[in-house]
Amino acid sequence: MWYFLAVVLIIIVSVLLIWIVLVQNPKGGGLASGFTGAGQFGGVAQTNKFLEKTTWTLALVILGLSLVATISIPRQQEGDNQPDMYEIIQGTDFNQAPQNPVQLTTPPEED
Repeated sequence: MWYFLAVVLIIIVSVLLIWIVLVQNPKGGGLASGFTGAGQFGGVAQTNKFLEKTTWTLALVILGLSLVATISIPRQQEGDNQPDMYEIIQGTDFNQAPQNPVQLTTPPEED
């Protein structure tokens, strides 16, 4: 359950991070250029600092959620009867012909 919750949160935070990065403009424009007045949200400098802090915070949240998702990946339980990949490979006879071989046909020639 934690795995799926972490994956959903990673997707949501990733979309937010993409939006924040697209709002920024490396030449000083973007959303920050609209706040040129000193009385509006602290001016351009404050907006740039806010956007930069938000970018770093969202990146760290994605890192943390990725670790949570990795730790909480659903794994095979001891009581499961499903063989793992190693057992499947060990029990396969690679010298035997496949049970349902694929028949390749050539397309009909056009006149």
